[in-house]
Amino acid sequence: MVDAVVTVFLERLLNTLVEEGRVVNEFRDQFEKLQDELQLMQCFLKDADKQKRKNQTLHGIMTKLRELIYESEDILADCQLQSREDNQFSNGCLACIYPPNLHFQYQTGRRLGKINEKITGIKQSIMSYLGPSITNDMGRIDACNDQMPRWSSPVYDHTQVVGLEDDTKKIKDWLYNADVGILKIGIVGMGGLGKTTIAQMVFNDREIEDRFERRMWISVSQSFDEEQIMRSMLRTLGDASVGDDRGELLRKINLYLLGKRYLIVMDDVWSLAGNWWSRISEGLPKDNGSSVIITTRFVEVLRKMEVSEARMHQPNILNDNNSWLLFSKIAFAASGGECTKPELEKIGKEIVQKCNGLPLAIKAIGGMLLYKSHYHEWKRIADNFRDELGENDDTVMPSLQLSYDELPPYLKSCFLSFSLYPEDCVVTKEQLVHWWIGEGFVPLRSGRPSTEAGEDCFSGLTNRCLVEVVEKTYNGTIHTCKIHDMVRELVIKMAENDAFFKDNGRGCRHFGIDTKMDPKQLAANHKLRALLSTTKTGEVNKISSSIANKFSECKYLRVLDLCKSIFEMSLTSLLSHIGFLQHLTYLSLSNTHPLTQLPPSLENLKNLEILNVSYSQNLKVLPPYLTKFKKLRVLDVSHCGSLEYLPKGLGRLSNLEVLLGFRPARASQLEGCRIAELRNLSRLRKLGLHLVWDDEIGDSEVSALVNLQQLQFLTISCFDSHGSGLVDKLDKLYPPPELHELCLQFYPGKLSPAWLNPISLHMLRYLWISSGNLAMMHAAFFGENNSGWKIEGLMLETLSDLEMEWQMVQQVMPSLKILNASWCPNLVSFPIEDVGFRGGVWTKGEHRRFSVIDSCNRLPDCIYFCCRDCRCLLCHSRFIDWAEEIFLVLALSSF
Repeated sequence: MVDAVVTVFLERLLNTLVEEGRVVNEFRDQFEKLQDELQLMQCFLKDADKQKRKNQTLHGIMTKLRELIYESEDILADCQLQSREDNQFSNGCLACIYPPNLHFQYQTGRRLGKINEKITGIKQSIMSYLGPSITNDMGRIDACNDQMPRWSSPVYDHTQVVGLEDDTKKIKDWLYNADVGILKIGIVGMGGLGKTTIAQMVFNDREIEDRFERRMWISVSQSFDEEQIMRSMLRTLGDASVGDDRGELLRKINLYLLGKRYLIVMDDVWSLAGNWWSRISEGLPKDNGSSVIITTRFVEVLRKMEVSEARMHQPNILNDNNSWLLFSKIAFAASGGECTKPELEKIGKEIVQKCNGLPLAIKAIGGMLLYKSHYHEWKRIADNFRDELGENDDTVMPSLQLSYDELPPYLKSCFLSFSLYPEDCVVTKEQLVHWWIGEGFVPLRSGRPSTEAGEDCFSGLTNRCLVEVVEKTYNGTIHTCKIHDMVRELVIKMAENDAFFKDNGRGCRHFGIDTKMDPKQLAANHKLRALLSTTKTGEVNKISSSIANKFSECKYLRVLDLCKSIFEMSLTSLLSHIGFLQHLTYLSLSNTHPLTQLPPSLENLKNLEILNVSYSQNLKVLPPYLTKFKKLRVLDVSHCGSLEYLPKGLGRLSNLEVLLGFRPARASQLEGCRIAELRNLSRLRKLGLHLVWDDEIGDSEVSALVNLQQLQFLTISCFDSHGSGLVDKLDKLYPPPELHELCLQFYPGKLSPAWLNPISLHMLRYLWISSGNLAMMHAAFFGENNSGWKIEGLMLETLSDLEMEWQMVQQVMPSLKILNASWCPNLVSFPIEDVGFRGGVWTKGEHRRFSVIDSCNRLPDCIYFCCRDCRCLLCHSRFIDWAEEIFLVLALSSF
């Protein structure tokens, strides 16, 4: 991924040269020479990266180049820091007393000179190894594919399953015939064959859901721990199980399942070392036709788990027709799964044949070719498909390797980010995108919002089938994701080869924070660029003082994410030391306990672009220096229950793109930020408002939002609001007409706002109304003079008083594609069973009404049993937010 390292550095260098800091300008000639050399090398670095795996000499050369780029990046950062320090002494008299740092200038000039000499030599060496292929690469038409697209790319749904219907039916039939004891079923086969997919289809089947009173999905993986498996089982049953020993954990599992018919899926079992399954199995109730499904690559594992030969199933590879069908759905997703270019069909079928019927391989190749539209590109892929790993390799790895090699440089770093996370870890899109922005992985062009560009990078990986979607919101927006275990094998290998991440922490640039960290992993590595919390769902980091004290020694750290962590040392003391990390661009303290304040030392973090302090219930005030962070793009203070207002002057943060949890100051709170200041935030794309009192909105401030032309997503929450005056103010608080998505939570009025109509919000595509006193929609909501909504997605949740007829909704929303409704007993004729209780989802074109559990796009290992009757996180996210916070508090008390 040296091409990726070069791309990131050049992006940062170009932006820095434009800023023209004094110290940077002193070395402009040398930086520009470096820039010219690297830009010339970019055209053949991609091929050099591929060939280095077979050529040790070339591998060594590329390693040296990578380290030189990192050193250049450090020098550039030091120059920027020196320029800022010089600005503090720009007064003539002070300049005489404190002259420029001559030693720094001399050493920097000397280092840059040596780097330029070495890079010129490396360029010649690489060219001699690659030979004539360089000329061909310079003229490649598909080089344009390596550039970040100027506009947002569509996000495709690649969750289609092809050719596994018979496998699913076979497993279901076995489950229906279970009677006495525990039925054990095994699904066995090589990686990428579809074992987990089959188990998921069975697990999420409506008939299976109705048959089993309790269902648990447990991802075992290679690095399993018996206690972790039991805790995972209990979490799916809604029990945090903090502080319990193994015996108590097993006793609790037995109590939850006693007298119930249950289904357990043990996914991806590698080993039975330590006899863990025998102990767990003995503690399970053995009646009512309960069943266990095991997926594994090894028949021997199934035999040791006492699965009979008659209940072992090995999926077949896909036949030619199904292989082509699956490939077409992905490679031709832009045209609805149909090949519209006849010249691509023949070469496409040749490529598919080399995938040997393995679904994962087909999806990976299809996702790669989705971004290639020329015949010669497809021909090149077909010619070189198995060159890397040999013609006799029948696994999915050649396809995955080729997919990685063909990634644009800016996506390679994003993809390798997954190497930090443990196996089967579910990752939020938000954390990934913020990391990528903070470290400069996301190229920025033509003033495009960084958050939008970051989301495009994410969709670039999901569209290529390298990242699997776990959870979506009602409107299809991806919330969490994970990677297949075979994809993870590739990610780990490539990350170690390029020192992106290593398990021992030595010499790598990125590392994950978890409870099992060894201080030695940080002590020997001051090259780190990113430290991130990589906990699994429902878990918490417990960080010792010996580790926390090492954070501030990572001088060039740009990304520090401490979310879901508790610390042995004082959090205030830790943050005081973090203030010395002046290169930080992304800092997350979300769900760190007990965060009560941000210390004065953090004022030094002038480069901060993303600050996340969400879910900090004890945080009462934010410091005024926050308004000096001119580069800030994202500020998240959502779910901070004790925070009364944000500091006055927030409107000066003109680069803000995302502001969540904004609570305006009341008339008497003179130190706080009023809602009127939002008028100045012209780049806002996403805004979350928390409004409680009527005097938080002055009579002259009701137009504060209407001119925010870039605003696409708006959430207005009135949780715990007081007085009837707020309803009158909300009725006048017009959103911008360009709004794309609106969410109203805990709206205190009986009648919807007058501005919630298809004329005022003519570009609105998604509407979510949740909780509150709403009983009737304003007459304007249903349109005037044949005006109608362009809304495609509607979600109505926990609105016990709302009366509305489905026929009227259909008339005013002709473009509606998806409706999600629950806990709304007064909705009339809505096409959803139990709309007043669990509710569900209606999708245009679907004939079957189904419950919310069927609409959930999450993988089953993440499903929480929120209550006795509902097991879907999608419509009960607030419950989980609350539950995770309670879990952290309990963990803190046991530290």
